[in-house]
Amino acid sequence: MDNSRRIGALRRKLNRAGLQGLLVTHLPDVRYLSGFTGSSAALAITRYKARLFTDGRYKTQAAEEVRGAQVEIASSSLSVAAVQWLAAQPAVARAGFDPAVTTVADLARLKAALPGKLRRSLLTALDEPLVMPLRQVKDSDELEILREAAQIGCRLFDHILGVLKPGIREIEVAAELEHQARLLGAEGMSFETIVASGSRSALPHGHATTNPLPRRGFVTMDFGIILRGYCSDMTRTVYLGSPKQQERRAYQSVLEAQLAAVEAVRESACCGDVDEAARGILRREGLADAFTHSTGHGVGLEIHEPPRLGAGQSARLAAGIVVTIEPGIYLPGRFGIRIEDMVHVTRTGGEILTPSTKALIEL
Repeated sequence: MDNSRRIGALRRKLNRAGLQGLLVTHLPDVRYLSGFTGSSAALAITRYKARLFTDGRYKTQAAEEVRGAQVEIASSSLSVAAVQWLAAQPAVARAGFDPAVTTVADLARLKAALPGKLRRSLLTALDEPLVMPLRQVKDSDELEILREAAQIGCRLFDHILGVLKPGIREIEVAAELEHQARLLGAEGMSFETIVASGSRSALPHGHATTNPLPRRGFVTMDFGIILRGYCSDMTRTVYLGSPKQQERRAYQSVLEAQLAAVEAVRESACCGDVDEAARGILRREGLADAFTHSTGHGVGLEIHEPPRLGAGQSARLAAGIVVTIEPGIYLPGRFGIRIEDMVHVTRTGGEILTPSTKALIEL
């Protein structure tokens, strides 16, 4: 991946913001800009230099991974070392930091490490993030990884269909998904695997329990993997036994809502309009009140990234963004249904990255 291009794009944003330097401490941002995958790092960037600070555990790893920045091993606070380095650069009068990831205590500690005359003037809170807008639009290398991660998710779903049966515990289903994910090359799971069956399917985030799967009822599975740092995310809801007519209608309503939202995805589409495409279908079916979350979110190095596809969101989609489309309904004490795909935004529409069947599966 071209880290020099990414850092170059960030420097142009720095210039427009009137800043001469930037402190980057959010690890996904550090990885995006430098390639470093370790768990301890801070990155300092100026208009002409970039330096990554990490600790001695990562000396060899950083030398192998980091591109576009010089590596320095620090023995104390990495963010303090990065800020002190920025302060020592003669052309840096104002350096930005992201207040969304810097606590009040962190900021006080950083300022205390600076010479007195710089404590008030050097560090400037960003009005808006500078790195995340770059991360939102995926390049060809990132899209290749996301496609591969999504395909592994589809293979996991195909596999688990042969495992599901009444009496098996939800945690056994989750464990099998996670075990197979590792066998297929996943570094880990994107989030705690959701397996919610029977009346528990009405819990939007029903984490797997020791409850056995019912003889009859919906089973919602929401899962994702991490592949080379990038996340996948998909949800499918299947039925054990034969569904009642009302349950069939409810499933069909969610499916129509999901398909309508996917159809609304394209470059320049308003995020709120994509949400309304799904919500409008469910409103027509009298199920709008049962849809209690947003239609989707961005996904990449983190499982939840901007943009948010929700009611009233005015942001517009750009080609290259990858989002989830995941409408659902939740009827407490009865059942819930959610269907989710990862979708790549293109100029002409949305490319579904998780093409596993969405027809109602009866087991």
